[in-house]
Amino acid sequence: MKKKIIYLPFDNGYFPVSDGYKLYYERYGNPEGIPIVYLHGGPGGGFDEKDKRFFNSKKWNVLLFDQRGSGKSTPFASVNNNTTQKLIDDIDKLMHKFKFKKVVLFGGSWGSTLALSYAISKPNKVNGMILRGIFLNTEVEYEYYYQAGRFLRPKVWERLVSHVPNNQRKNITRFYLEKILSKDKKISQKYAYEFSLYEISLISLRPNEAKIKKILSKNNLYQSLAAIEAYYLIHNCFLPKNYILNNIQRIENIPTIIVHGNYDLICPPQSAYLLHKSLKNSTLKMVHAGHSASDRAIERALVRSLEEFKG
Repeated sequence: MKKKIIYLPFDNGYFPVSDGYKLYYERYGNPEGIPIVYLHGGPGGGFDEKDKRFFNSKKWNVLLFDQRGSGKSTPFASVNNNTTQKLIDDIDKLMHKFKFKKVVLFGGSWGSTLALSYAISKPNKVNGMILRGIFLNTEVEYEYYYQAGRFLRPKVWERLVSHVPNNQRKNITRFYLEKILSKDKKISQKYAYEFSLYEISLISLRPNEAKIKKILSKNNLYQSLAAIEAYYLIHNCFLPKNYILNNIQRIENIPTIIVHGNYDLICPPQSAYLLHKSLKNSTLKMVHAGHSASDRAIERALVRSLEEFKG
């Protein structure tokens, strides 16, 4: 049995932002090191103890935090006043609190979307980016998310749609969100679990049922992941159409390392390639893996990228 490694933070606590939210944060590594902000996925996923494993504790001054409604932040699983713009403001407030003038952004999946959105909004505050599992928030990616499951994990797809009436299958996300936000706790939990199960079942190159159940049971992750993610998807992540690619010139010279799995069933590899082509100062690492940062090839590529990164 593997012994769980504890990466002790040198600072942690709750930080009040706005709209009644308190964000849980931890700081790890070297207080005098290079400031780097970890942006978790989902949205609604929260950060995990093992997310600290990527960082050389002598080199990096790491800030990890649970975004609105996620992880240990309060109120839990809330979608009220929860938008991309609010999250960008939250990052700014955290940076001000810890006196970070410029940072490196480290984000995967939704975290890559948030990192890119923040950088476009505040390019003068970003020294560089290390991004994994690129999601550019385009219509093609929304379609891919469901089509990849339908054709490549048919059993998983069948279970997801089995809960949706035939006449509502044109907008599966909207149907699930209505059920997830139900005041009936049993209905809400049932649909939140099923919605999250679909995504977690697509995440790894080699899915493992026991591991999937363990992930979903962790701190009721499925409740915040389903509610907040469905809410964001229904609202196009609160960004104008093709916002990232249409504004890419604002960040085209920021040093960026992109890591993406060739067999990613959640975010199409094409997104990583398009981003790389648009960023003059970027490196693209396509590896034999799925979407998960725990797939060995992605994990190794991220660790190497952090070691190589000069900023």
